[in-house]
Amino acid sequence: MLNKKQVKEAYQKMKKNMVDAHAATIGLTIYPVYPSGTFENKGMGPYSYQNGGDWTWFGGRMVSQLIRYNLLAEAREALQPMLARVVKNNGFYEWYTPDNKPMGSSSFRGEAGVLWTAITELDRKK
Repeated sequence: MLNKKQVKEAYQKMKKNMVDAHAATIGLTIYPVYPSGTFENKGMGPYSYQNGGDWTWFGGRMVSQLIRYNLLAEAREALQPMLARVVKNNGFYEWYTPDNKPMGSSSFRGEAGVLWTAITELDRKK
């Protein structure tokens, strides 16, 4: 749906949101977050789960689009902190807090899958 220029603009906005939210990657689910008390579910407070949680599952999909549009420097830049936290935490977690604390399952195949896809797509561009 987006052209190369629009994908790059979307990536720049994701990077700005990441900086503004003090997140580790572009995988923020929602930013700005909904304020405390918005949801009846107490687990959906600001910067938690789907309310500003940092999900590689989402960010990794953007990496694939950057690769698709041959924005390889941007793809590597976005992918590096996602890979670093997998190594640091010795697992594929569902999501992360703004301070990069892993949350949820440590064997989330969604994270593993998008990272594998991004790595293999980048490898094909060599």
